[in-house]
Amino acid sequence: MTTLLWLALPYIALTSFLVGHVWRYRHDQFGWTTRSSQLYESRLLRLGSPLFHFGLLAVIGGHVLGLVIPKSWTEFVGVTEGMYHLVSVTAGSLAGAATVAGMAILLYRRFTVPAVRKATTRGDKVMYSLLAAAIVTGMVNTVGENLIGGGYDYRATVSVWFRGLFTFSARPELMAGTPLSFQVHNVIVLVLLGIWPYTRLVHVFSAPVGYLVRPYVVYRRRDPKRPDANRYARAWSDQHE
Repeated sequence: MTTLLWLALPYIALTSFLVGHVWRYRHDQFGWTTRSSQLYESRLLRLGSPLFHFGLLAVIGGHVLGLVIPKSWTEFVGVTEGMYHLVSVTAGSLAGAATVAGMAILLYRRFTVPAVRKATTRGDKVMYSLLAAAIVTGMVNTVGENLIGGGYDYRATVSVWFRGLFTFSARPELMAGTPLSFQVHNVIVLVLLGIWPYTRLVHVFSAPVGYLVRPYVVYRRRDPKRPDANRYARAWSDQHE
């Protein structure tokens, strides 16, 4: 089971993530969208969306720093374990709280506004469930293990295992020895990564780069005082009388 969860599953999820995005881009560019529901309801969206997206960006940024940068590097530049723990728990708690609050507002909107609920597919429900579970279990790790509990140095286990995946030297036994909440969180995230390309989450990689070089759209207002201003409108009206 250790090999399945912490060696096979990560590579299956990463392969699905990469290949799925290539396939989706080549065969379903029209579906590469958020399927925005702003037209159905905007008040709750204006409140929940910034909280969720900016909070999640901060959470992901913290994960990247904690998982990618080795513990020895931060210690080399003078960042002690106590300093790192204080900053990571404080920033992680604030970012996590914003993400949870934004997600709660968006889910409330998604399932209580009739028009938005009708636009929600089964795939959306699966994606939202996994995303919510990943965020909640992440908060349990941050608050429960590191704030309320005695603290857990994941950089000595989870980070080493994570970096090993990309050098093909992963040590699954490291993950097997982590607290259960960390294991549950990681399994949920891996499953979410595996289904990512087949959901609306692909919009994360949709940057409007073309807008930088796109020619300007020119709007011309017709002067009603000109003789030919309403020429086409009159012609259409004459044909349908």
